[in-house]
Amino acid sequence: MDIRALGYLRLETTKLAEWRTYALDILGLVEAPGTTEDTLCLRLDDRCHRIVIQAGGSDRLLAAGWEVANAAALARAAQELEAAGVAVKPADAAALAERRVQGLIHLTDPCGNPLEIYWGQAQDHTALGTPYGNRFVTGDLGLGHVVLPVSDAEAALDFYENLLGFQLRDSMKLPPQAVPTAAEQRDFHWMHFLSPNRRHHSLGLYPGALPPGIVHFMVELETLDDVGRGLDRMSAAGIPIASTLGRHTNDHMVSFYAQAPGGFQVEYGWDGLLVDPAAWVAKEITADSFWGHQWKG
Repeated sequence: MDIRALGYLRLETTKLAEWRTYALDILGLVEAPGTTEDTLCLRLDDRCHRIVIQAGGSDRLLAAGWEVANAAALARAAQELEAAGVAVKPADAAALAERRVQGLIHLTDPCGNPLEIYWGQAQDHTALGTPYGNRFVTGDLGLGHVVLPVSDAEAALDFYENLLGFQLRDSMKLPPQAVPTAAEQRDFHWMHFLSPNRRHHSLGLYPGALPPGIVHFMVELETLDDVGRGLDRMSAAGIPIASTLGRHTNDHMVSFYAQAPGGFQVEYGWDGLLVDPAAWVAKEITADSFWGHQWKG
């Protein structure tokens, strides 16, 4: 299967007003056409939108959207999924129009996480005009990355690696206290990091449950100063910092984590590692960070 990138995220929230302030004034994203009283569409680049947040009765992930090149690639993906016994639902006209894509299928991974595979998303050719002059690293690397909770990490790994065609980049052993919601307690639990492109990871698989159905998503900035200014804005707004500034061992990202409205986190980072998939060798990492990233609960 030829998935190219994490294209978009769709979220439901009980706190849309908080998200408007958080996304626009703190993260420095840009409100996109399609925004209404009940829906916030957000741009990071020349795509019509990368994140859509809808008002609703819960705080949860509605879908992680994965991009393929064209209609033929989407048709092959649907065939391979159905052959593997995965239920696939073609999108209706309303869903295509809402997402501004030319083709799309709905599915879930083995742990129930909602996914969409699509092609042909519309571009927005107007100037992005971010509020602080900040720029995001996207392009063929996609939106950034997302970490999803999985009740069975090995079944999820098999699905994403061997069916969807992602490359395993590395794995890390987590102690039981780091996964209090694991389906069963063990001496350790594996967390896996994968990607379909040069970004070190577009997907993380966290081996436990989390009610919103998302652990965090990451947006990458072009400069370290953009990250530092974002950290200042978070602090000035009184938003809890979940993890201090640090550099990760696996993707070398310099980042911090902040609480987002709805029970999960956003990672705000710079200088993520780009890899050569043809030369990459999967590894076990034995520490989360070279320095920093002191977790605050």
